[in-house]
Amino acid sequence: MSGPALLTIEDVVVELPTPRGNLRAVDHVDLSLGAGRTLGIVGESGCGKTMLSRAILQLLPKKAKLSGRVIFDGQDLVRLNAEALRRLRARGIAVVFQDPMTSLNPVLTIGTQLVETLQEHLELDAAAARRRSAELLAAVGIPAPEQRLSQYPHQLSGGMRQRVAIAIALSCEPKLLIADEPTTALDVTIQAQILDLLAREQRRRHMAMILITHDLGVVAGRADEVAVMYAGRVVERAPTPALFKNMHMPYTAALLAAIPKIEAAPHTPLAAIPGRPPDQTRPLKGCSFAPRCRNVGDQCLRSKPALTTAETEGHCYACFHPLKISAGVSA
Repeated sequence: MSGPALLTIEDVVVELPTPRGNLRAVDHVDLSLGAGRTLGIVGESGCGKTMLSRAILQLLPKKAKLSGRVIFDGQDLVRLNAEALRRLRARGIAVVFQDPMTSLNPVLTIGTQLVETLQEHLELDAAAARRRSAELLAAVGIPAPEQRLSQYPHQLSGGMRQRVAIAIALSCEPKLLIADEPTTALDVTIQAQILDLLAREQRRRHMAMILITHDLGVVAGRADEVAVMYAGRVVERAPTPALFKNMHMPYTAALLAAIPKIEAAPHTPLAAIPGRPPDQTRPLKGCSFAPRCRNVGDQCLRSKPALTTAETEGHCYACFHPLKISAGVSA
């Protein structure tokens, strides 16, 4: 990455109290992202992707414990007060959540939600905010935007609701957009449209973006760099071409192998990862992926592997027995 980082995450740990003990949702994560760049964060459900994004946004549950530093545009967000964070959100950092029915207010019209955002952060008058709202809806591909301003979220399709959520997120021209599994509830054709929309707006606004997903295929052509998370840790990180050309972490290869292939014969079984993710309230002494890994050895059971630099610049992985195979070959 050339130039200073817009976002730097340093040794971030997030712990949540549960009846079974403390759950370490994010475990000593370090990441950085430059202006105008896209970082893909990939992993199974429960691996810590969303909790990491909430640590960046400072929207963690009240009883969560956060340590480490989150430096955004020269400011440590962990140390900002509530009012400073409120001003920063929307104008500095915006977010698109995976389910627009829970992120949009069901009892307010689309126009009210857009206008309120513009008036609060950009101090526009009502008429100017309404005009800008219609322009934003048109920009994200919603037809008849003036008419949509008077409608409620339940009157729109899932794809349309997600476009509205994107319009709200983009309304104040943020420097960083966090898209947290923005296509989860949508069908395949709409998924592609939403991802293309995000990529287009990101390029047009020279905006940094964090794209969170469980699907390596989603980030393949849309992210400059990919970080793979497992059990709260980053287990592999690399520029996207380097990761797909020569991934080293068995978990990364297993995620890739699990993607359905178009050329496969009908009813071909999907390659599944055996077992299930570990219980984070009972952390393992060794590598968290060891119980599910085909390459496991004695050392894997005794200690956790640290991130090791690979032969390609910017590529690192956490594995005692890294793969030496090209992408696309099953682990």
